[in-house]
Amino acid sequence: MTKHDHLYSRNHTQAHVPKNLTATFAVGIALNFGFVVVEGIYGLLANSMALIADAGHNLGDVLGLVIAWIAIVLARRAPSQNYTYGLRRATILAALVNAMLLLAAVGAITIEGIRRLSAPGEIASITVIVVAAAGIVVNGVTAWLLAPGSKDDINLRGAFLHMVYDALVSLGVVITGGVMLLSGWTWLDPIASLAIAAIILAGTWGLLRDSVGMSLDAVPAGLKLDEVSAFLRGQPGVTAIHDLHIWSMSTTETVLTCHCLMPGGHPGDEFLAQVARELQERFKIDHATIQIEIHEHIPCALESDHVI
Repeated sequence: MTKHDHLYSRNHTQAHVPKNLTATFAVGIALNFGFVVVEGIYGLLANSMALIADAGHNLGDVLGLVIAWIAIVLARRAPSQNYTYGLRRATILAALVNAMLLLAAVGAITIEGIRRLSAPGEIASITVIVVAAAGIVVNGVTAWLLAPGSKDDINLRGAFLHMVYDALVSLGVVITGGVMLLSGWTWLDPIASLAIAAIILAGTWGLLRDSVGMSLDAVPAGLKLDEVSAFLRGQPGVTAIHDLHIWSMSTTETVLTCHCLMPGGHPGDEFLAQVARELQERFKIDHATIQIEIHEHIPCALESDHVI
């Protein structure tokens, strides 16, 4: 005889996403889109590849903010007959798309930067400095607005990182413009664009790695399967566990399923509720499904060398 126990908080009928982000995203998108238009125009007028590269990157950031916002809205939808977890995984897909947008921006900036090295041309350095300085303010304000939710949500972290990197990139463009103004070294402009591409690439790697891992149902970063397994094996009455799986339901929620062998009999709902609470407190696992197996000599179809 077996019993299947589904344990989760009442709050898990909705995804764990911040509730007051509408204004944040609206302001961030408006600020950044307006700045993209201004920076693109003045980049062309100033003949600055660094400004044009930064404008292209900022446009990718605007798209990234829109994608992250849409994903959060979708994640709040209630489960349905077809989507029994709701659309929470949309936040993982958004983080992955954001990483890919950043990589595409790196490719475009690199190609144009290399082309410009052979013929840098005249650069309006003062225009470059003023416009890039405005970019520091725009991106800094947007990053500040997104910062509170970025620590625990990889989707928001992706949007936040877009803004932080853009602020740093704009700072680099300001410095480059100042050096060009004093020295007349216009070749620094395409060099700066290549440096921008390298910075973006280095900062995007972690986001890409984590979002791909979540998409492939990897054990979430920061969790160790062996530690969770040892915790479950150490529970009173548990002699063995198998079919243990841990993965991300969304960018903020973690799921666990496993079979626990308990020859002494089913321990009751109080025991299972306590295990669920401890899994949440110790490992931040929000949604635990535990199947109790009692008879040691009745083999489980999922107990094999191919199943953890």
